[in-house]
Amino acid sequence: MAAGPGIVVTGASGRMGQMLVRAIHASEVCHLVAALEREGHPWVGQDVGTAMGGAAIGVTVTDDPVAAFARAQAVVDFTAPAATVGFAALAAQARAVHVIGTTGLSEVDLAAISRAAHHAVIVRAGNMSLGLNLLMQMTQRVAAALDADYDIEIVEAHHRHKVDAPSGTALMLGEAAAAGRGVVLNEVRDAGRDGMTGARRRGDIGFAAIRGGDIVGEHDVIFAADGERITLRHVATDRSVFVRGALRAALWGQDRDPGEYDMLDVLGI
Repeated sequence: MAAGPGIVVTGASGRMGQMLVRAIHASEVCHLVAALEREGHPWVGQDVGTAMGGAAIGVTVTDDPVAAFARAQAVVDFTAPAATVGFAALAAQARAVHVIGTTGLSEVDLAAISRAAHHAVIVRAGNMSLGLNLLMQMTQRVAAALDADYDIEIVEAHHRHKVDAPSGTALMLGEAAAAGRGVVLNEVRDAGRDGMTGARRRGDIGFAAIRGGDIVGEHDVIFAADGERITLRHVATDRSVFVRGALRAALWGQDRDPGEYDMLDVLGI
């Protein structure tokens, strides 16, 4: 009998999807019950191991999330906002833990996910690495200790294929900084500067995004005042840190009460 909870990987053909499939297949504490792709995708109907260019592993790629989720105890989802919202409702119906690493979610998307969390466990994080979540805690504490004479700037860098900006992680760091200062991020957010924008407004939290090459993920939180600058930094060099975090979240969520959680809950921070 397969060990541990059965997990579905959505978007199985993507970079994160393939890494998750390999990690789950190699795991001794969970097992792969389905690999999901969109209708019409060329991988549908193939063994996922063969589709990835390796040996068959006995799991066929499917485009039927209802049937897949019905056999699962967890769903790990790094896809796109519209897909994730649909998966949240289906995972809730199946009472499966839904681990969401999708970024670029709108307020409407988040509201739909919150409704699904009334019926099942949802663990959502823009970044699932331990180091980054520690950086969030540090950001909040430093922001609380320094006044608005210290301008806060968040600079993030990712690979050329990333479609959203600022990254979900950068926004998480912005939320942490805003929480430290006791303000609402949407009221102090300063992003997309171009041209004659005028002087920086005191108390704003600025964002800048870099896109290029194969950068996995780099995030800097800068506290800049007259005469000194403090920089908190996290660099991810391998996406395996996100895979480890996602699987840890899927296991942690088993037997928890329905609700929305994040990696700070998973890590007990």
